Amino acid sequence: MKALTLRNLPPDLVRFISRKAKAERTSLNRTVIGLLEDCVAGPKSAGIKSLNHDLDHLAGKWTAEEASAFDATLASQRQVDPELWK
Repeated sequence: MKALTLRNLPPDLVRFISRKAKAERTSLNRTVIGLLEDCVAGPKSAGIKSLNHDLDHLAGKWTAEEASAFDATLASQRQVDPELWK
């Protein structure tokens, strides 16, 4: 098998990989290989957490009225103006 050296990994990425390896009780090497395989072939299980959590605070926060207003706005934007497509 081929060996690969990674340099200058961002600290947040190192922490993520370390936490994942510890949680799964695997080596850092095995964890990185698994993450790379998931990127190529897709996650092997639905339980894999995403590295990005920057929009988590928005999930599930809309009221029914806010969601309805958003859908109405999108519906108006999705209409095609035939005059513009001539």
